Amino acid sequence: MESILNQSPTKETFFYSLSKMLERAAFYGIRALLVFYMLDEGLKMEKTQVLSIMGLLSLLIIISQVIGAVLGDLVIGNRKAMILGGILQTIGAFSLAIPSLIGLYLGLFFVILGGGLYTPNITSNLGKGYLTKTKLLDAAFAFFYLGINVGSFLGILLIGYIGEEYGWSNGFVMAGILLLLSVISILILKEKKPEQITSSSLSAKGRMVTVSISFLLVALFWTIYEIAGIRVYDLHLGLSEMSTLDIPKNIWTSFNFISIVPISVLAVVLWTYFYSSQLFKLMLGFMFASLSYGILWLIPEIPTEQHTILYFVALFFLSISEVHLTPIIDSILTQYTSPKYLAITISLAFIPTRAFSFIIGLFSEDLYKNPSLAILIGMLMMTIFSVVLITYHLTKKGKLPTEI
Repeated sequence: MESILNQSPTKETFFYSLSKMLERAAFYGIRALLVFYMLDEGLKMEKTQVLSIMGLLSLLIIISQVIGAVLGDLVIGNRKAMILGGILQTIGAFSLAIPSLIGLYLGLFFVILGGGLYTPNITSNLGKGYLTKTKLLDAAFAFFYLGINVGSFLGILLIGYIGEEYGWSNGFVMAGILLLLSVISILILKEKKPEQITSSSLSAKGRMVTVSISFLLVALFWTIYEIAGIRVYDLHLGLSEMSTLDIPKNIWTSFNFISIVPISVLAVVLWTYFYSSQLFKLMLGFMFASLSYGILWLIPEIPTEQHTILYFVALFFLSISEVHLTPIIDSILTQYTSPKYLAITISLAFIPTRAFSFIIGLFSEDLYKNPSLAILIGMLMMTIFSVVLITYHLTKKGKLPTEI
């Protein structure tokens, strides 16, 4: 670990993170209301139809991000793309407030289209601001990730509460206001001319290898996270119902947020002043994930109240893992992708994740019947990757493939 001297975060980091926090608050708030809104007496949609729409929504979001990234990188520019995307999402949220099928479908169309333009391009623009001081990339994306988590948590609480207490339309209006504020956060910043980046001696093949490995790592992590989530949810229900400990319900439901915020803040501060390699951070991420799943695996099929502490320790380790993986992957993609195609690369990163999730979905029934098996698979996979990364770190002295 070495000190970072004569470098400081950009002001864009704060405004982009604020914008993303507001946008995520609106998005997750909308998603929290959608199912109940569509099943409500006003629309009276069938449950199967609602589930189909939600499934299609997830697929279209990925497709729209690829399209939005192409437009941002190659046609209209990243800044214009994310501003236009924010405006379209705002229109979408206000359209959802119109209690009709036309309002629903029009609103979803604009939210999906706007999100596709906004998401990859704001991430890309944030990363491009650090291409001349790459040692701060990890801290910048950790701060950005903190904004995402704060936004998603507050959005579900705020918009969910407004929607349930004061009507769905008011909830969607609140989401529209937050989206409008997210656009204003970007407009406050003046457009900067791209800095002249010194051409790197790294080979195109080396860059491609690193980006491909990053795609694989993020896909495996989130797929295993999803698999293990079956057991985590099972333990959450069992332990929270039997617990005589004086633990508030909101702690049980929001522990991931409660733990990830201080970890993210600590990471931002530490990585702003001290640099350690991205490979080292990834190694720690997989090690903590392996420890987390190992602890969860030790909890018996039918847990007792004494296992509550183990459960929370495991989730805390998983939060540490998440902070050491997700922002770092974005940092690696930024550093080893041509700036001209950065938004496109970022938009493609979650396609392998969705593909892996689809494959796992084919076996979901067996995993639900045997949730401990899901944890065992997660533990073994995370352990394997931890060993591989530790070995590579020791033999290559912490260097990524492109740095060799």
